[in-house]
Formats: sequence, C-alpha cells, structure tokens
Amino acid sequence: MAVPRLGSVLLCKRIFSSSLRANRSQHQHGLATSSKLMDMFFTKKHEWVLVEGTKGTIGVSAYAADALGDVVYAQLPDPGDSVEVGEECGALESVKAASEIYSPVSGTVAEKNEKVEDGPALINQSPQVEGWLFRVDLADPGQVSELMNTADYENYLKECEEH
Repeated sequence: MAVPRLGSVLLCKRIFSSSLRANRSQHQHGLATSSKLMDMFFTKKHEWVLVEGTKGTIGVSAYAADALGDVVYAQLPDPGDSVEVGEECGALESVKAASEIYSPVSGTVAEKNEKVEDGPALINQSPQVEGWLFRVDLADPGQVSELMNTADYENYLKECEEH
C-alpha cells in the first residue's frame, strides 16, 4: 500500500515542480530590465495566490488537484463578491470528494475563470497555470506574510508525506 502512495507523491512533486516552472515562464514577459512584483504563496489547505502588485490570482495547488482526483464541478465566487482570508468562498467536487475553497487573502473578486467552471478538468490538467480559479483586488497585500512561499510549501509537503 505504501508504494502507490509514494508513487503518487513523487508524481505530484513532479507535477508541482513543472507547474511552477510553467507558471513562472508564462508570467515573465516584457523587457529584461523591467521588474514586476510577482510571488506565489500557499496555505496549509493547499490554495495558492500569485501576487502581482495589488492583484492576486487564486487557485489550488497541484498537490490538492491530485488529491481530489478528477474535478467535475467548480463553484467560484462572482466578480464583485468580497472574500475574506481563511473564509469559504467556493467549492470543488470531484469523483472522489467535495472540497471547499478558502480564500488565502481578503479582497474583491475582479474576475473568475469561466473556463474552469465550463470545464473543471482544467484544474487537474494545469492547476497552477490555466486552472486558476479567480482573481482579486487585494484589500491588504501584507496578508501574504502569513502564508508560505514556494520553498516553505515544498518543505510542508515533505512533512505531510512523512506522516
């Protein structure tokens, strides 16, 4: 029983690493001399927020997508809705389970990913790039200091697999 779990974890790690590389390369554009504030942060419930100045793009990690299995339904907050850090703001349903979405930051929803609502399998295919869930105007960009950066999240996943 431990071998399939280890295989799943290793696959997830490979998916997570390749998603991060793809995500970074997709968002790095413009002149090499221009700098853009852009960092990804994670919650212990496996949501992420990609911060670009005072805007945040929110989704679920590759680890969460893998754990959920094939996502068949996504309920996302609507533009104009207020979301609060740590509060439920949507739901994902898969063939294995249903899971609430918790916002990693507070703000006002600026956009939701209608492609994900129309085809929720996109979350499994590209959880940290094309499978983002919604975008917000951040109420307090400093809230991300309470979240894990990419390196801390990778360490957190290692700790989780040890238990």
